[in-house]
Amino acid sequence: MAGDRLRYFDALGSLTATALPRQARVRLSALGFGAAQIGNLYRVTSDTDVQESVDTAWEAGIRYFDTAPHYGLGLSERRLGEALRERPREEFVLSTKVGRILVDSPETATEQDTQGFAVPASLRRELDYTRDGVLRSIEDSLERIGTDYIDVAYIHDPDEHYDDASTGAVKALTELRDQGVIRAWGAGMNQSAMLTRFVREHGADVVMCAGRYTLLEQPALTDLLPAAAETGAGVVIAGVYNSGLLARDHVAPDATYNYEAAPADLVERARAISQVCGEHGVTLPQAALAFVLGHPAVVSIVVGLRTRSQVQDTVERATAPVPDALWAELKAHGLLAQDAPTPTTI
Repeated sequence: MAGDRLRYFDALGSLTATALPRQARVRLSALGFGAAQIGNLYRVTSDTDVQESVDTAWEAGIRYFDTAPHYGLGLSERRLGEALRERPREEFVLSTKVGRILVDSPETATEQDTQGFAVPASLRRELDYTRDGVLRSIEDSLERIGTDYIDVAYIHDPDEHYDDASTGAVKALTELRDQGVIRAWGAGMNQSAMLTRFVREHGADVVMCAGRYTLLEQPALTDLLPAAAETGAGVVIAGVYNSGLLARDHVAPDATYNYEAAPADLVERARAISQVCGEHGVTLPQAALAFVLGHPAVVSIVVGLRTRSQVQDTVERATAPVPDALWAELKAHGLLAQDAPTPTTI
């Protein structure tokens, strides 16, 4: 495996370690393990597959693991904690999220979850971005995971709840960071504009941006990434494949984008990018991973992983050499933003 070739970054960008409080010093591997799938996203995953995937990731040098209460109604947190139980806690970074409280729901316990996870609906999610809700959420996550601190806590999808999130949640997370219960805080969203506000207005340490800075589209290049570069915040990129459109060597007619059927114009654009990649001996997924780390504000890529083979394939893609000429040609064809930084291989 390619563990010795995986780079590491400080999650708080250009700020030096000596300028940061102890609890805010977070070092991320360039490739992160997204744990939604081990919460039975879309289908059941066995305990054996979970342990094998985490062990394989560790062997490859991956030291950043991201989860959330939302993923499988707490199943992802419990499984990830168990899979990492024997690993030295100081040697890996763990992030989870706040904004959804899990409460008992005996009236639906015989039913299945309706939000994409193959788990019984014995619990239900309640949106809560208040200070008290966040404190409870972190306490519950610590118990499920089996750890005494969280490295990064993200405010999860506060799109329609900015006022509560920017007051209650930010206050609570700042307090917890000062106490050492968490080491850094931020927000995780599928948009870049509000993440930019968290960075500029509230001093978020690190944010997770899903799908808005990819090989297919780069809106974050005009707001979030400049803000992060100026303030020293770190940016973690999720959704690097745009939920499926860039995930295969050849773009399928039924490819998905933002978890829905991809529009025809985006399918055509992805195919054009794929063709140029092929001319340079690079696959579309390889280029998708390599491109994202080209921006200096990007500190990690989180990819959803479920099995040992998925981890192995992702590491191989992420460490594959990509010629500089590829990016120049994509720009020449109008398939990549002209001001996008030139990427480097992990």
